[in-house]
Amino acid sequence: MDSHSVTTQNPKSLLLIVLLSMFVFCLVVFLDIPIARQVIGFLYLTFIPGFVFLKLLKFDKFDGVETVLFSVGFSVAFLMIVGLLINEFSLMIGFLQPLSLVPLMIVLNSVILVGVVFLYLKGGVVEIWSIEPIKKSPFVLLFLGLPILSIVGAMYVNVYQNNLLLLFLIISIAILFIASLLSKKVLPSKLYPFALFMIAIALLFHSSLISNYIIPFGSDVPGEYFLFRTTQNNAHWISTLLPSMSTGLGSYNDMLSVTILPTVYVNILNINAQLVFKVLYPLIFSFVPLGLYQLWQTYIDKKYAFIAAFLFMAQMTFYTEMLGLNRQLIAELFFVLLLLVILGKKLKPINKTICFTVFSFALVTSHYALATIFLFFISFASILFIVLKRPSKKITLSMVALFFVVMFTWYIYTMGSASFNNILAKANYVNSQLGDFFNPASRGQTVMTGLGMTESPSIWNTVSRMFAYLVQAFIALGFVGLVTKIKSIKMDKEHSIFTIIAMAFLAILILVPGLANTLNMSRFYHILLFFLAPLCVIGASLIVKLFSKRQKEFAVCALLLFVLVPYFLFQTNFVYEVTGTDSWSIPLSGYRMDVSRLYAHYGYTDDYSVYGAQWLSKNVDVKNSLIYADERTATNVLNIHALISRGKHSLSNVTIVADNGVVYLSTLNVIHGVIPYGDLSWNTTDLSPVFDDLNLIYNNGGSKVYKNTP
Repeated sequence: MDSHSVTTQNPKSLLLIVLLSMFVFCLVVFLDIPIARQVIGFLYLTFIPGFVFLKLLKFDKFDGVETVLFSVGFSVAFLMIVGLLINEFSLMIGFLQPLSLVPLMIVLNSVILVGVVFLYLKGGVVEIWSIEPIKKSPFVLLFLGLPILSIVGAMYVNVYQNNLLLLFLIISIAILFIASLLSKKVLPSKLYPFALFMIAIALLFHSSLISNYIIPFGSDVPGEYFLFRTTQNNAHWISTLLPSMSTGLGSYNDMLSVTILPTVYVNILNINAQLVFKVLYPLIFSFVPLGLYQLWQTYIDKKYAFIAAFLFMAQMTFYTEMLGLNRQLIAELFFVLLLLVILGKKLKPINKTICFTVFSFALVTSHYALATIFLFFISFASILFIVLKRPSKKITLSMVALFFVVMFTWYIYTMGSASFNNILAKANYVNSQLGDFFNPASRGQTVMTGLGMTESPSIWNTVSRMFAYLVQAFIALGFVGLVTKIKSIKMDKEHSIFTIIAMAFLAILILVPGLANTLNMSRFYHILLFFLAPLCVIGASLIVKLFSKRQKEFAVCALLLFVLVPYFLFQTNFVYEVTGTDSWSIPLSGYRMDVSRLYAHYGYTDDYSVYGAQWLSKNVDVKNSLIYADERTATNVLNIHALISRGKHSLSNVTIVADNGVVYLSTLNVIHGVIPYGDLSWNTTDLSPVFDDLNLIYNNGGSKVYKNTP
């Protein structure tokens, strides 16, 4: 048995430590000390509240990694829940700016102080955390350097359009991963969580820090950012659906993860609003692979759990599409914590109930799609246990009922039932697609590509698909080993059922027309890897077992390295950039990417477009004017940088600008001469008749604003 080093404090010492932390926090905030306010403030808000809560409930069996994970989870949930309570009670008594700095500082610190005082009054010795002794390794510095290299590399791309440092980063991650598996001297197993955390930050930052502005990656961040800034500017959150909001926007506004939570961070830290989504949220998301490793290492070898977590991060969605889905970034933290709560064995029944309740509410108010998927998993697991007459103590009907009540109470009785109506709309969409069951195209492009039903654009894409198919084959083989028990796996029945449901869900996504399109197949696959990634490792071990009765860890690792390292290099688009092949990576290949893909699909924005949008918002009465722009610019530029969400009309070759209407043209339109419209596009010159009779009222060389003055 491994020895553990236990750090303890008496309650008085802990009280003094928290009070000192609170004093320093308040000092740097109210004196507005640059950098210190942002760094110390983020660490305090993201760790201290949850840590105090853990110690108050005596979560003493946790190791260091679990203590950090649950402290971060409870802290983020604390900011959302307390922020909500401040908002609602203040509005009831007529105070209209409850989410401003002073009320937040008073209430948040008061609650933390009450918690630590209770801890002090309870007496006894408080265990801070329990960690295994770790041998010092010089290679730790190499992993520590990965986020630094990522940050510097992204800045180098932004300033000089030179991607050499980021290419070096990608190959460095691959080399360190190989060395970590082949030599325990490079990375002892006790340092696996640290290495995963560093790799996660590096991969996320190499994408999120590209450009000075938010890149939507074709996802939901324009609407999320608009609602966050609306909440911040009002200093309160509105829980009802306003006439100016669409149902889709209302379902975003229903989520505290992109309204109250970022408002709390930005008002206390005094940080640029865009950096909340570009820096702080990716940092919080970096704990998700750590949580998955902690979950998986309970039933497969730590090294295998490390490999599975690397696979989860290697898949492209992790560091591209997810960066445009800030609700899901936060929700996935609560998703993995709920899995740890359900499947873990260290929690007392009362503490398990408290954790499940808090994280359930946090998940429900973070992302309705992920909450629906979680409800699907625990509901079907409960049904299967009843049918099989094998009752589970970990997944009970009371837990399912609690989550169901919390979820539908929130979705029906807030924001005019916008989230609930969105769920119904997606269900109706799938129902309407059932008539196309025998049409493969109804499953979406990603599914068809995954099934090999689309033509590969180049030889390198063909090779990339081969490695992706190998990963899928390993997962399928691992699943066969799980259900047939060919491979001895120390997986409890609850985790086994979750894995079976995940594989069945994947099959349903492929079979049912339109279902994959409700969230994007890439996002579904990313979520299902929470359960399926370990199967890849199990599948590889089964292959090795076929050729050797004695399973050899080295052979399994070598086989997985042969597949996963090329898979990672293709997923990051490293190979495509080095070979000069068509690439989808903005960090590595944005300088040579097709402008329609870069600006229209991904939503890349430059200074010209931003300055034009900001001028428009300040100098035009946007609330009482009809705004015309191409549909991608309207979403990716005007939503974020002019905070205009309604009253916009798409430009096309039949557009007639109303009296006093205003036309906004972005860099994509002015410099590159492209006006996208759905799957079509025009040259800007083709639409010149639209502008002939308009007055040019703003021009910065890359962005223009016209007005139809009667």
